[in-house]
Amino acid sequence: MTKLTKEEQLHDLRTSYVPQGPFNVTPFFVKNASGATIYDVEGRELIDFAGGIGVMNVGHSHPKVVAAIKEQAEKFTHTCFHIVMYEPYLELAKKLCDLVPGSFGKMAMFANSGAEAVENAIKIARYHTKRKGVIALENGFHGRTFMAMTLTSKVKPYKYGFGPLMSDVHSIPAAYCYRCSFGLKYPDCNTACADYLEDFFIGHVAAEETAALIAEPISGEGGFITPPPEYFKKLSRICKSNGIVFIADEIQSGIGRTGTMLAMEHWNVTPDLTTLAKSLAGGMPLSAVVGKEELMNSVHVGGLGGTYGGNPVCCAAALAVLEVFEQENLLQKSVALGKTLKEKFDVWQGQFEIIGEVRGKGPMLALELVKDRETKIPAADEAKALVKFCYEKGLVLLSCGNYGNVIRTLMPLTIKEDELERGLAIMEEGLNSLMK
Repeated sequence: MTKLTKEEQLHDLRTSYVPQGPFNVTPFFVKNASGATIYDVEGRELIDFAGGIGVMNVGHSHPKVVAAIKEQAEKFTHTCFHIVMYEPYLELAKKLCDLVPGSFGKMAMFANSGAEAVENAIKIARYHTKRKGVIALENGFHGRTFMAMTLTSKVKPYKYGFGPLMSDVHSIPAAYCYRCSFGLKYPDCNTACADYLEDFFIGHVAAEETAALIAEPISGEGGFITPPPEYFKKLSRICKSNGIVFIADEIQSGIGRTGTMLAMEHWNVTPDLTTLAKSLAGGMPLSAVVGKEELMNSVHVGGLGGTYGGNPVCCAAALAVLEVFEQENLLQKSVALGKTLKEKFDVWQGQFEIIGEVRGKGPMLALELVKDRETKIPAADEAKALVKFCYEKGLVLLSCGNYGNVIRTLMPLTIKEDELERGLAIMEEGLNSLMK
C-alpha cells in the first residue's frame, strides 16, 4: 500500500473533520512562513501576494512582532480587560487615537475580528443618535456576523441561505466608475452617485431615521473599487449636515496598505468612527473601533465589550507592528511598492486586452479582467484560471469582485525585490497563458 504524503494525510483530515463551509483558495498546507515567503509541508516555496487577505503588511513572522508576542505571553496571556485591566490595551488605544485623523478628542475600544468592530461601530452609532437606519455601499464587504453580513453587498456565498437578515439596513450604489450604476462618465457625472444619497432619503429611509453610513475607502472583496476625489467629501458632508455618523471601514485598506496609514487620508476626509483589524496586529486576532470621544463615550457602562477583546498578547503584537512601521519606514516602502506595481500593471494593460481597468491606491491595486473592453463582460473564468496558474507556478494570488473577475495584490509591504520580481513574472506568464 502506497504511503500517503503529509499533504494527502492533512487533506484526509480536513475532509473528515472540517465542514465545507470554511472555504480554501489553495490546496496546500503551510509549515512555516517568513516575510513574503510561505513554505508548505512538502517543502515547496511560494511567494505570497495574498498576505492572509491583507493581514500580513509587516510580513509573516516579523521578528519584532514574534518577540513582542513571546514577551507578553510569558507575563500573562489573559485576564479579560473587564476584570483586570492592563497597560498594553491603554497604550495601543492612545497610539491609535493619535494615528486616526481628526483634530478632536478620540477614544478606542478593541474586539477580535473585523466583523466585531463593524458590529460595535453600528451599535455605537445607533446608541448615540437614537436612530435605527444604516446605509452601506453596494459592492461592500463588512464581515460574516449578522449585522456585518447584512451590510455586505454580495449574496453568494456570504448571505445566501442565512436569512432573515437584520432590519433597517439599506444600500446605495458605490462610486464604481468602470461600471457606473447611473450610466454616466466621470468627471462629467459630477459624482452623481454621491449626490444620490440626498434622493435616497426621500424614497428609502429618512435622514432623521438614519444612524450611520458605513463605507470602505477602497472596497476589499467587492473588487478594490476606488472612488474619485470628490466622492467621500460629498458623502461626509451630507452625513454631517444630517447628523448621520460616517463610519470608515478600514479593515482591509488600513495600516499602511495604500501608502498612507489609513486610506481615507488620500481624500482628506475625517470619519466619525473608523474600524481597523487585519494587519493591525501582524496576524493576531485584534480589531478596533476608533472615533470621536462624544460617540465612543456615549454608550452606558457595560454596553460594549467581550471576553477576549483587546487580548494582551494581541495588543503587544499591534504595538510591535506600529513600531515596525516607524523604524523600518514602511509607509515609504508602501508608496514605492505601489509605484512599481502601478507602472507594471499599466504596461500590462497596454499588452493584454483582457485587462479592462487598473485601479487602487499605493500597493492596494487591482486588475479587472474582461472578455471584451467594449462590452466589459466580466472574465471570471479567466481570473480563476490565472489564480490557479499562479499557484501551480509558486505564487499565491487572490481574485475578488462581485463577478469574481478582479485580481488584487495584498503582498507584505516588506517583500524583497527578488520575490516581487519573481511574483510579477509568474503573473505575466499567467496573463500570457490566457491569451492562447
